Amino acid sequence: MAQDSRVKLGRITTVYGVKGWVKVFSNTEPMDNIFTYQPWQIYLNGQWQEVKVKQGKHHGKGLIAQMEGCYDRDQAKLYAGAEIAVDQSKLPDLDEGEYYWSQLTGMNVETEAGVKLGKVDHLIATGANDVLVVKGGPESIDSEERLIPWLPDQVITKIDLSGGVIRVNWDPDF
Repeated sequence: MAQDSRVKLGRITTVYGVKGWVKVFSNTEPMDNIFTYQPWQIYLNGQWQEVKVKQGKHHGKGLIAQMEGCYDRDQAKLYAGAEIAVDQSKLPDLDEGEYYWSQLTGMNVETEAGVKLGKVDHLIATGANDVLVVKGGPESIDSEERLIPWLPDQVITKIDLSGGVIRVNWDPDF
């Protein structure tokens, strides 16, 4: 599987208990959706490995999981810190005008006038609307970090996935 065909869903943070369970940090919304995407691709020892989740559930405010073939704490320790990804083909198709955050991360952001503001570093869910965190770099107007609300047609005027550019109606001084 090609590197860019993977979508990062979260990571394994640490072990849980003595029966091979691990704590999981999920980037999915809702967070337990991470269990619906199978099989997982886990980045371990410099390479991606496919694993299947035997069980996954809420525990307190977080999630825990047990992978097939992982039945004790020592085996679970091997997964600690590993990134969790899934092949992009396993994700549901989206309607026109909908995007996965992973598609937007890394895209260039420009104003309507062509002023380069930077690249999308990540997104934040605020409740009212999502927010693009745009970090300036060598090719942008400055090195500032900007928080740009995801408001299609008002602020976000064009998304060109193939060209890697998001056009915004935004004042560079903000």
